[in-house]
Amino acid sequence: MEDRRHTERRKSTRAATGSQSKARDTHTRIALVLQGGGALGAYQAGVYEALSGTQYCPNWIAGVSIGAVNASIIAGNPPEKRVERLTEFWHRVSSHFLLPAPAEPQIRMFFNWASATFAATAGVPGFYRPRHSHELFGLPGMRANSIYDTRPLRKTLEELIDFDLINARKIRLSLGAVEVETGNSVYFDNHHMEIRPEHVIASGALPPAFEPVEIDGKHYWDGGIVSNTPLQYVLDHRAEAPPLVLQVDLFSAHGELPHDLGTTMVRHKDIMYSSRTRFNTDTLRERANLHRAVGDLLDDLPAEFANHPAVKKLRRFQCPQEINIVHLIYRPPAHHLDSKDYEFSRASVEERWAEGKRDVQTCIDHPDWLRRSAGSDAVTTYDLTNPHHGKTMMGVHTDEN
Repeated sequence: MEDRRHTERRKSTRAATGSQSKARDTHTRIALVLQGGGALGAYQAGVYEALSGTQYCPNWIAGVSIGAVNASIIAGNPPEKRVERLTEFWHRVSSHFLLPAPAEPQIRMFFNWASATFAATAGVPGFYRPRHSHELFGLPGMRANSIYDTRPLRKTLEELIDFDLINARKIRLSLGAVEVETGNSVYFDNHHMEIRPEHVIASGALPPAFEPVEIDGKHYWDGGIVSNTPLQYVLDHRAEAPPLVLQVDLFSAHGELPHDLGTTMVRHKDIMYSSRTRFNTDTLRERANLHRAVGDLLDDLPAEFANHPAVKKLRRFQCPQEINIVHLIYRPPAHHLDSKDYEFSRASVEERWAEGKRDVQTCIDHPDWLRRSAGSDAVTTYDLTNPHHGKTMMGVHTDEN
């Protein structure tokens, strides 16, 4: 009789959880997670344009490096201005190399190489400029500690972003960085602090290209040095994590075996900066398994233990919410080189933007990821691109508990 009562209590609890799951199908809490990747960030802008105006528009944006720039432009503008401001930013940074791109792949590779070389030697408008020789090779103690000057980026951010709006917390904004002296990953979050232009610049201050940014007596570098994605930060905030996470990666962990030095460099960079999405979701799944076991155990305890301090403490871990992660990965064409992340030609920027829009539209047109199993604690990752079937397929990877 006692076992039957406990079983019925568990069924009741899971039925309630199922009702909550159905209620969350409206996706009132959505996080957009943006990886770092320099010039590849135009893909993220295309993703957001496709999301804007739909029911999947995020209310929490977390970014690292160029993802932090895109995230800040979105959070720092009213909805009707966001795509316009993103467009203006990407037009600015691609205004140095406006030549039309050749169609022939080999010539296109040379075009991309020339564009990246131009960005490396002449800088990128509205983003960074090369330092003068006396700044780099001056007297000891007076030399710059970076190759480029990012003061143009500060001016761009101040012109395109309303930081008062960011700090009004209409949208949650989280920017990843690394404290130089401790090596610790940190997040600038407008729910916990005031966000200023220097926080955005710090998130993208990748050495040795860019100098560390001083904020309140501490110095920060690009968050991608420790982790190139803010996914774990979002997932770690268990009580606040949205049930739907849209993760946009600019580097793919999966790829072909390189066959020469050029493809070796491409593969190396992809692996180095790709997100450990499977590791993060597997870890989350293990936690969810533990939470469910705790819940089952608590449901089987006699009623007299309900007010025990340890039981009350464990109740906070009993019912982790179901989380769905839609994973979008930019997969560049074969003519892209290892310099793709600083290849800012207008042609490549527009291609990446269009690709982001197409990928999201495919996602919206195939809403299988909306169908969640009510009453189960599950972490489900949906991959828009399946490496074995091409970009038109949606791969689904489910971590069931």
